[in-house]
Amino acid sequence: MARGDLSDAELELIEALLPSERGRKSRPAQGNRRYLNGMLHVLRVGCPWRDMHERYGKWNSVYVRFRRWAEQGVWDEL
Repeated sequence: MARGDLSDAELELIEALLPSERGRKSRPAQGNRRYLNGMLHVLRVGCPWRDMHERYGKWNSVYVRFRRWAEQGVWDEL
């Protein structure tokens, strides 16, 4: 866990508000924690998505999930 990432206690508070992700047969979905930490990193630091740190995964995957959550109203719920 890097500085600024969600702790276990923080994640427990919001985990029920996050949508479950379905993966494709060839690629199972990864957990929301890694993606959420990547989203929060970009928002906190103010860097472009392409400059997001590699530990959060591929920038495009994180961005796509961020947009999907915005369209689904997940950010409004949080």
